Amino acid sequence: MKGTPGRATLDAGAGAGAGAGAAPARVLIVGGGAREHALAWLLASEPGVERVVVAPGSDAIGEVTGVDCRVECRPAIRPTHGPEVAALAVREAVDLAVIGPEAPLAAGVADALLAAGIATFGPTAAAARIEASKSFCRAIADDAGIRMARGAAFTDLRAAMAFARGLASGGAGVVVKADGLMAGKGVRICTDAADAEDAIRTFAAASAAAGSAAADGGEAGEPLVVVEERLAGREASVIALCDGRVALALPAARDHKRLGDDDTGPNTGGMGAYAPLPDLDDAAVAEIVRTFHEPALAALARRGTPFRGALYAGLMLTEDGPILLEFNARFGDPETQVLLPLLERPLGPLLAAAARGRLAEAARALGTAGHVVPAEGAATVGIVLASAGYPELPRSGDEIHGVDAARATGALVFHAGTERDASGAWRTRGGRILTVVGVGSAIAAARALAEQAADLVDFAGVQRRRDIAAVVPRRAARIVAGHPPGVGAAR
Repeated sequence: MKGTPGRATLDAGAGAGAGAGAAPARVLIVGGGAREHALAWLLASEPGVERVVVAPGSDAIGEVTGVDCRVECRPAIRPTHGPEVAALAVREAVDLAVIGPEAPLAAGVADALLAAGIATFGPTAAAARIEASKSFCRAIADDAGIRMARGAAFTDLRAAMAFARGLASGGAGVVVKADGLMAGKGVRICTDAADAEDAIRTFAAASAAAGSAAADGGEAGEPLVVVEERLAGREASVIALCDGRVALALPAARDHKRLGDDDTGPNTGGMGAYAPLPDLDDAAVAEIVRTFHEPALAALARRGTPFRGALYAGLMLTEDGPILLEFNARFGDPETQVLLPLLERPLGPLLAAAARGRLAEAARALGTAGHVVPAEGAATVGIVLASAGYPELPRSGDEIHGVDAARATGALVFHAGTERDASGAWRTRGGRILTVVGVGSAIAAARALAEQAADLVDFAGVQRRRDIAAVVPRRAARIVAGHPPGVGAAR
């Protein structure tokens, strides 16, 4: 590693005056979670970045310090309110806005920033529908010839339940997805038809409450749920920086969605991740970009909604090759926390170039060839610590102990749901609280550090997994291109 993990340096000849490879001097980050903490931490360390403003940010993000950079938070700004965010960007004269969470994207914050003349890394609301609507994601996949599991979107609950019963009776498991955003908790993996029917009713009611359609399925409207065949294999996250046409991937990562060890319990926003993946090397990642990301970008462009931002492909690596589970329209969380410390190239110039449609030019200026951003010869493991009651009824207000001790081990600690009280102590704010990241020469060393550091942090009711990266597949994934969409390698 070069000095502090993740503190990337510009290659010789690729400094601030290098055109499309130039660093943005003033950056606005929208959001306030652990992903945005990691982005602020990295960008503040990069040469040429003079100021990072985070809206709303957090107490922890406000303590980030760069070598020559100030990090400032604007807690009064509502991150989903486009006019407020755009006005802030204009006042601060930022060179680049980076949108972290999915909710501001779905709310059109990127549209407001672009209308104000701000270069923005984050798709418009129309392009962000690839995450905000599971049915739209399937439509894009169909248009682009991208493989997804056998499934369909439904406005009528009776039809959805009949389809789910057919999948269950055939021996395939069933996956039910809410059509809209549910903070990473809108997917249920069902073991039988009864479980699937319960999930369909639950998600349909939530969608109807949000105004999508009638909960009883009796009235046509926007889709309520998506029902799919369950796939067998290993999951992988491939996140690519995109400028509307060109996609440049970060190393592959693996997220752990279930709350408990051995993938038990409810789905969450993510309980930990590791990178890179021994079973998905750079050549395989490049083929995934060609097979999944580039066709999706072309399909979105054909619809008049070009995608500029981070396009996250959640994949299942089956015996018959990778199949798309979902696209997300932003950096993953907790994947971002484990990926950024690995990058060998500065991130700021790549984000700025992607926002301006000049990603290929910037990559060349920074000495990057191919489809994958080079990574340091190291590995990372991130462990999420969540509050009592998460994900259903997360508790707040518990005092957090051991954050400084965890950092003293050399681990990185990114804050998601924390705040300082009047005495200066850290307290929980519900949901996922911290991501503790170990960096090492190999996954085993990174995991040992992450476990050691996470063991030093404590608060009432803390929930965590103890099997993140405990078993790491070594066999390379089989990459099969050119299959028709909707043909699944099922159980």
